[in-house]
Amino acid sequence: MSMAEVLLQTLLAFSAVFLYARLLGKQQVAQLSVFEYITGITFGSIAADLAVTLGPGDTVHHFIGLTVFFLLTYLMDRVVLMSRPARKIMLGEPTVVIHQGQVLENNMKLMNYTLDELLMQLRDKGYFDISKVEYAILESNGGLSVLPRSQFRPVTPMDLNLPVPYEGVMSEIIMDGEIVYQNLEQNGKDDAWLLEELRKLGIKDLNEVAFAGLTSDGVLLV
Repeated sequence: MSMAEVLLQTLLAFSAVFLYARLLGKQQVAQLSVFEYITGITFGSIAADLAVTLGPGDTVHHFIGLTVFFLLTYLMDRVVLMSRPARKIMLGEPTVVIHQGQVLENNMKLMNYTLDELLMQLRDKGYFDISKVEYAILESNGGLSVLPRSQFRPVTPMDLNLPVPYEGVMSEIIMDGEIVYQNLEQNGKDDAWLLEELRKLGIKDLNEVAFAGLTSDGVLLV
């Protein structure tokens, strides 16, 4: 196989993986189920074989295999999305591992989940005393959701009957020196207002601004 053929097949494999991954949707690695994680590894393995396969016939076979695997994965995603029973079978269900400060050992054994893993994930969440935990639930992606007992939860303004002003989400107005016009218009502002606000801050060139955001109360932060 010549260098040009290697480059061409690698480009084909990269393009196929990029396209198929985009079609399958966005999901963080931490949110993947065991099935999705294994599927991703298999998908990458087939693509790697496609990139370094030796003959034209092998290239076609690997590409067909990659495409069929994508179609099966896409179909499974649709089935899981539309059917709760299928979702329970393919992705599993959350499992309660702590109830009112008591570790449910039988549930942990069913999930092949050890006490060391539980304690580690509790510490990662900031809980070093199991008795302070009302519920701990092992999610289908391996994450641990923890509900502390009411007397150990952080105090909130609502608990103290304190009024809290509304605080919305900051809008990105400038990213890497470029104006995000859609966000600017959604906040009822224009270029002239933005440039004037930047001038007040001593900024004359947009290229000097890596990031600028507009708070919900109309304040520009640079």
